[in-house]
Amino acid sequence: MTEIPAILLALLAFVLVIGPLVFLHEGGHYLAGRLFGVKAEEFSIGFGREVAGFTDKRGTRWRFSWIPLGGFVRFAGDMNPASEPTAEWLQLPAAEREKTFQAKKLWQRAIIVAAGPVTNFIIAILILGAFALIYGQNRTPTVAGTVVEGSPAATAGLQAGDRITALGGRSVDTFGDMARYTQLRPGERVTVAFERDGEARKVDAVIGTLVERDRFGNEYRIGQLGIGPGEPVLEKVGVLEAPWVGITTTASIMQSMVDGLGQIITGRRPVSEMAGPIRMAGISGQRLMMGPTEFVFLIALISINLGFINLLPIPVLDGGHLLLYAVEAVRRKPVEPQVVEWAFRGGLAAILALMLMVTVNDLGSYGVWKNLAGLIG
Repeated sequence: MTEIPAILLALLAFVLVIGPLVFLHEGGHYLAGRLFGVKAEEFSIGFGREVAGFTDKRGTRWRFSWIPLGGFVRFAGDMNPASEPTAEWLQLPAAEREKTFQAKKLWQRAIIVAAGPVTNFIIAILILGAFALIYGQNRTPTVAGTVVEGSPAATAGLQAGDRITALGGRSVDTFGDMARYTQLRPGERVTVAFERDGEARKVDAVIGTLVERDRFGNEYRIGQLGIGPGEPVLEKVGVLEAPWVGITTTASIMQSMVDGLGQIITGRRPVSEMAGPIRMAGISGQRLMMGPTEFVFLIALISINLGFINLLPIPVLDGGHLLLYAVEAVRRKPVEPQVVEWAFRGGLAAILALMLMVTVNDLGSYGVWKNLAGLIG
């Protein structure tokens, strides 16, 4: 495959992932708004100039825009980024004002705002639950089938047959739980709790670091203890159990995201590992080439990412709105408009700085800066 078709495939895959997920995220806001009688003035599928559109009987303008990367919903009364009432809102007739976002009770506004991220989580739960129903759930126990000679586990004194019960104080129920914990912590010291011949024991180990490259040239630092699984256990999942498996798997992935973010904030993991839209487009194209199962699983992962990121307590994001609503609930009065305005300016600046940083990371991962330096030199 030549370079140009590969780029086009990556762009197509990225649009197929991000576009529907952001659209469904906004659809969550829209449906919650309708539930509480809020009029949606505009629902844009895509960004930029309108290519085509129509106005439905409720007065909502449905726009199809030329940049197919998501969309947005604009409610009546939601007249500025901070969703603060304005003089224009106060001048509306009482009947029209009742249909606006700002006229609703605090808890109703909070549900409308939270509905977007919740929709992303529901999408992931449905996908992961369906996978469990089709393929079963890996319940391989935490018993060490093998211990690699010279590995961190062997150095710490672990032996084949030991049953690992906790890593770093966090209980592990399956071998998959162990793998997820160690893979995120290369080079870190961890306390391993285990059972040997019915006796509870603990040892300290330094998780090893394995640098791997996938078939597309992407490089990853992965933590490894050097423990191999025993006999694999794949359990069938019934229709009624599948949603719960989807929920627990989504929660486990979110826990890994929280761990990764905490490592970046504390400096244990470099910020260069944060991926932006360029690298995500490349990964989307790669997953699409690997087949529909891998691609759909990526959709679930990115959907969880979108929900998680949007719940961060940063003004401009949904989580920032919810934080302000929480403060309002505690104070029993809205946050002052000037405070909200400066908070949203700061949040916007932080988001733009983050986008710039991850874009620089993405370009660096493709060798742009190295090549540029070579040309200049």
